[in-house]
Amino acid sequence: MSSGSVAFPVPRIEDANSLSRAHTDEDLTPNEIAVGVIIGRSSEYFDFFVFGIACVLVFPFTLFPFMSRLDATLMAFAVFALAFVARPVGTAIGMAVQRRWGRGTKLTLAMLALGVCTVGMAFLPNYESIGSTAIVVLIVLRIGQGLALGGSWDGLPSLLAMAVPKERRGWYAMIGQLGAPLGFITAAALFAYLYSSLPVSEFLDWGWRYPFFVAFAINVVALFARLRLVVGQSYAELLQARELEPASVTEVMSGQGRNVLLGAFAALASLALFHLVTVFPLSWISMYSEQSMVDVLNVQIFGGVLAAVAIVISGWLADRVGRRNLLGSMAVLIGLFSLAAPWLLGGGPMGNNLFILMGFILLGLSYGQSSGTVTNNFSTEFRYTGAALSTDLAWLFGAAFAPLVALGLSAKFGLMAVSLYLLSGVVCTLIALRINRLLEQREA
Repeated sequence: MSSGSVAFPVPRIEDANSLSRAHTDEDLTPNEIAVGVIIGRSSEYFDFFVFGIACVLVFPFTLFPFMSRLDATLMAFAVFALAFVARPVGTAIGMAVQRRWGRGTKLTLAMLALGVCTVGMAFLPNYESIGSTAIVVLIVLRIGQGLALGGSWDGLPSLLAMAVPKERRGWYAMIGQLGAPLGFITAAALFAYLYSSLPVSEFLDWGWRYPFFVAFAINVVALFARLRLVVGQSYAELLQARELEPASVTEVMSGQGRNVLLGAFAALASLALFHLVTVFPLSWISMYSEQSMVDVLNVQIFGGVLAAVAIVISGWLADRVGRRNLLGSMAVLIGLFSLAAPWLLGGGPMGNNLFILMGFILLGLSYGQSSGTVTNNFSTEFRYTGAALSTDLAWLFGAAFAPLVALGLSAKFGLMAVSLYLLSGVVCTLIALRINRLLEQREA
């Protein structure tokens, strides 16, 4: 693949001297590395968003028909969270596999497992066919998704943080983050098309399964794109030169546990917002508003486009004001946004749309810099695994239970629960960034 064959624009990284010196005519170009990363991240997010949307539109009716609509959706969101609980375990397993059999083997196993678990859901019988066994199978497959995602860590954020010029780190940090809106847009567009084109009975019978089949095909493409990246000589040499090799999870947590937690909590405001503008609005609006689900999905697709633009802007801003300053400023704005959440979500279709679009813009600006902002704290030999664990824990603490908590508490106590949830993430982010700054000043 040559950079000229890319179908969509990607940030150019030829000015990263450390990267450009490492390739030859036969090796991957920096632009191809960027494309491979975006494809890989997009496939992962697509898998997870397909499941998240199905938790609202499908599973409450096919797997939990014996419950009320609210309780059935809450049960689906509980299953949704299991992948994030399993993800750190998958990271630990993946690091062990990589130390013994290599990065290519680890990534192949992880991506195949992710694809198989996702497509396996497409064959899932409903509750009326096999009873509670269907729920158990879904739980097993969802845990498999989480284990696979944890094992798919490729170390690129850490590599970019160390290899590119300091004044350009914000720009490169956002590259991998573009996979989130691309994955969401694709998943939401598929569901919007199927939901609008089929009668409800046919959609619940077989239509919803199609996105899960598509996920397997996307994973195959992503697997080859990422294998070409991570097993290439220049990429491997860069990782080795920067001492970015896997360490045991127990060793990292015992020696660098403080830094792992700081990295996790620094991203909490962004990740708390993540599922509150993607998955949660679908559930709330479907139960407490007359707005069409297709209209909501279309608004979210447009929001995903805005988020992608905002992610790119975050790279430009971060290199001018500093990544941590930008992340802290966005946390404050997310806090202000949270105060308006009850008014927006209670304001009918117009308010719902404003909540979604404003949330996606803030998400892009903050999420674009949420990865690896404080990974400089790690000793070089622990950075590869430490960054992976920080990411896993950030998703676990910030995003895993967001739809479950937000829907459950707001249904019982009102939409102010959404505000409190977001504010808790804001407080954690600001405290973590402040502690990190104080530690740096102490060590200077």
